[in-house]
Amino acid sequence: MPRSPAPAPPARTTSTPLLTVAGGQLVAAPRAAPKAARRPPSANPYLRLLATPGARAFTTGNLIARLPMGMLGVSAIIMIAGSRDSYALAGAVTATGLAATALVAPFTARLVDRYGQARIAVPATALAVLGSLALVLCVRYEAPAWTLFVAYAATATTPNTGGMSRARWAHLHRGDPAALHTANSFEQSADELCFMLGPVLAATLCGTLFPEAGTLVGAFLLMTGVLIFAAQRATEPPPTPRTRTAVSPLRIPGMPALLAVFLATGAVFGALEVVSIAHAGGAILALQAAGSGAAGLVYGSLRPARNVHGRLLLCLAAMTALMSLPLLAATSTASLPVLALCLLLAGAATAPTMVTGMTLVQRATPAGQLNEGMTLSVTALLGGVAAGAATGGWLVEHAGTAAGYAAPMGAAALALAVAWVARVSGDSAR
Repeated sequence: MPRSPAPAPPARTTSTPLLTVAGGQLVAAPRAAPKAARRPPSANPYLRLLATPGARAFTTGNLIARLPMGMLGVSAIIMIAGSRDSYALAGAVTATGLAATALVAPFTARLVDRYGQARIAVPATALAVLGSLALVLCVRYEAPAWTLFVAYAATATTPNTGGMSRARWAHLHRGDPAALHTANSFEQSADELCFMLGPVLAATLCGTLFPEAGTLVGAFLLMTGVLIFAAQRATEPPPTPRTRTAVSPLRIPGMPALLAVFLATGAVFGALEVVSIAHAGGAILALQAAGSGAAGLVYGSLRPARNVHGRLLLCLAAMTALMSLPLLAATSTASLPVLALCLLLAGAATAPTMVTGMTLVQRATPAGQLNEGMTLSVTALLGGVAAGAATGGWLVEHAGTAAGYAAPMGAAALALAVAWVARVSGDSAR
C-alpha cells in the first residue's frame, strides 16, 4: 500500500530577519512597515469632492482668482468717483466694462475650449491686468475721461474662472451626477462668498490705504490665482479643436430658453442690490449672499434630482415666493432687523436655482464646448444684472425704495414663467 505524503510543516509565526551587508558587516535589514488600514470614505460629500486628486490645488488658485470679481467693479467706482467727483462717470465706465465683457467673454471661452485653459487664460488675464493698471494710471494722472472707458473695457478679456473650474469638475466626474451636483453647489457657494467678501475688502483697502489700492490688489490676486490655477495641468480638460460641423451652444435645443432664465435671474440680483443699497445700505446685502451660500452647501449635500427640469421649476417658484418677503417687510414695517431676516431667507432659493440651471447647461452643452456654454450663461446673468439694476433704480427714484422691492420679485416670476413655457413647449414638441 503506497504511503501518503507527509503533511507540510506548519507555517512559522515568527519571521526570519532579512540580512544585508552594511559597512562590511552582515546586519539585519528592517522590514517594511505594515500597510495602514484604509480609512473608510468620508460621509461628507464636500470632503469626498476635494479628495479628488488635484482638486484642492486648482480650487485654491480659482478662489484666489475669483475674489477680485467682487472687488474690481467696486474699486473702480470708488477710485473714479473720488478722483473725478462724479458717480455718473464712475457708473458709466463700469457699465461699459460690463458690456464689453458680455461681448468678449464668449469668444475667450471658445478659445479656451479650442486651445486649452492654460494657453488662453494666462495671456487673457495678463491683458486684463494691464487694463486695470492703465485705469489706475489714467485716474492718477488725470487723463481725459475717454481714456477711462478704453482702459476699463480692456479688462473684458478676463476669463470666466468659475466656468473653467466647473468645466474641470465636469471633466473629472463625467458620468457621476451626484459628484457633479455637489461640485456645482460648491462652486455656487464659492461665488456667493467671493461676491460677499470682495466688495468689503475693496472698500476697506480704498478707504484705509489709498483710492487705487483696491484695483491694484485685485489685479495682483487675479493674476496670481490664474497662474496657480493654470499650473494644475493634470486636471485640465483636454482641448477640443473646433470642427466645421460644430455649432454654437446658442443653437442647441433648449439653450436659448435656459439663457433667458439666467437673464431674468440676473435681473433679480441686480434689482435687489440697487434697491437694498438705497433702502438700508450695502452691508445688508451680505445677509442675502450668506443665505444663498449656506443654502447652496446644504443643497449640494442632497441627492441630485432625477427630473432636473422639474427641479428648476420648483426652485424658481420658491425664489419667487421668498423674494416677496423683502417687499412685504419694506412696505409693512420700517424695522431693519425684519428686513435683514427677510433678505437672509430670500437668498435661500437663489443658489439652488443657479446650481440646477448650471446642471442643465452642462448637460445640454457638448463636452468640447463646456467653457463656452457656461460663459454664455454667465454673460446672460450679467446682462440681467445690468437690466435689473436699471429697473430697480428707476423704481426707487419714481416709487420709493419700499416699492422697489417689487422688481426682484417680478424678475423671479418672469424667470419662472419663461422656464414653464419652455418646459411645456418642449413636452409638446416630443
